[in-house]
Amino acid sequence: MKRHFLTAVLLCAAALAGCAKRTEPPGTVGVCYHVVPLKDGKLRYNRLTDAPNIETCAAKLEGMRLQFLRMGGSTQNIYGAYQANFLFLEPQGVMTSTSLESPRFTLLVRTGDGRLVMPTAIPQGPSQ
Repeated sequence: MKRHFLTAVLLCAAALAGCAKRTEPPGTVGVCYHVVPLKDGKLRYNRLTDAPNIETCAAKLEGMRLQFLRMGGSTQNIYGAYQANFLFLEPQGVMTSTSLESPRFTLLVRTGDGRLVMPTAIPQGPSQ
């Protein structure tokens, strides 16, 4: 009896988790977007440029962020989107995710002088 109850509870939990609303970016091939969160919780997608890959899109967003800072802006973190992936430009680097609610994964990291590079480009530990 306990086993059937536990199975029913797990199935209900899985069904409810599958129904959770996920905010997903557009999947337009080769288009890089700057994403602006609006006050009502929605997102506005501003087409920034065409890009051959996600790293180029991240670099274009970083250039835009730096230009805004030079003009007196104060926003350090910005959102972007590229081919059904969100990009999150943060002080540590660029994170990516398939939705706003999903876990974020490292795409690019910042070097000591602030440049963005692939995580494998930074040495880990002492050299031998």
